[in-house]
Amino acid sequence: MRIALDAVSGDLGPSVCVDGALRASEETGHEIILVGPEAALTEMLSSRPESARARVTVADAPEVIGMNEHPARAVRLKPRSSVVVACQMVASGEADAVVSPGNTGATMAASLLKIQRIKGVERPAIAIPMPTTKGVSLILDAGANVECRPSHLSQFALMGAIYYSSLTGTPYPTVGLLNVGEEPEKGSDMVVEAHRLLSSSDLNFIGNIEGRDIPFGKADVVVCDGFVGNVVLKLAEGIGAALFEMLKEEVGRSPFLKLAAGLARPAFVNVKRRMDDTEYGGAPLLGVNGVTIIGHGRSNAKAICNALKAAARMHQDGVVDAIARSIEDNTNEIAEV
Repeated sequence: MRIALDAVSGDLGPSVCVDGALRASEETGHEIILVGPEAALTEMLSSRPESARARVTVADAPEVIGMNEHPARAVRLKPRSSVVVACQMVASGEADAVVSPGNTGATMAASLLKIQRIKGVERPAIAIPMPTTKGVSLILDAGANVECRPSHLSQFALMGAIYYSSLTGTPYPTVGLLNVGEEPEKGSDMVVEAHRLLSSSDLNFIGNIEGRDIPFGKADVVVCDGFVGNVVLKLAEGIGAALFEMLKEEVGRSPFLKLAAGLARPAFVNVKRRMDDTEYGGAPLLGVNGVTIIGHGRSNAKAICNALKAAARMHQDGVVDAIARSIEDNTNEIAEV
């Protein structure tokens, strides 16, 4: 398998991408293609042990799209940027998947332009794994679509259920519609109609769920529009970080609490590991006709490695083909009705 990595767009620079690529290649045996300015990446790669870089190559892309650039405009004006070249490699068959820790909007735009949508998919969606007391839930959309129609949410649920099964091995994941109340008539007209569509689908739909239900894993797949999903994601990140800061402050108030915290350290370490987003590496852009994994801008080498592994697993499990078949079947059923 060959995975193209946009190696120069992340906040932490290309060094962590090179290290993450080397680690992923060693652990999986897959070929990782570092996409970016060839001379700089080749020089950086040459400083690593020769045995580790046997399956890591470089593809030249002299331009970079910054985090603050307008996504669609930058993709048009910088056709030789690292993320555009990486997506083009997937479209042409030179790579089986693409991973980028860069500008999320640019990664989406490049994927839609070069890899394009699966036939029948109205909108792609970003699917974010979120740790819960039961394991992990998948939230989508997490920012690709600020405004949605009911049919979009219905497709998000279908794509999310397929990916969740690949991610966790759960054959028939539960699906919940994020709303302001559990009653079917609650929420906006769009959400009420989405509830009706999901209720009549073949998915394991459990109805509306509220924001407080997400951390307790009430639904395996949580469906919402991109505006709500992104707010939920950023709020969860902030609460998690603030909680650990408050615990550290309280522990530092007395020697007794420091001693108690020392005894409880293994529990704190395990909880922190369960909440660590680098364990998942990145989020798939579901609905495009190829594997695209969007990493966090601050991704370190561990996150890059795990994002590359997620891309490999998604390709191996045939998630894109499974979504395409399900969308086609669903479209045919609607046409027959």
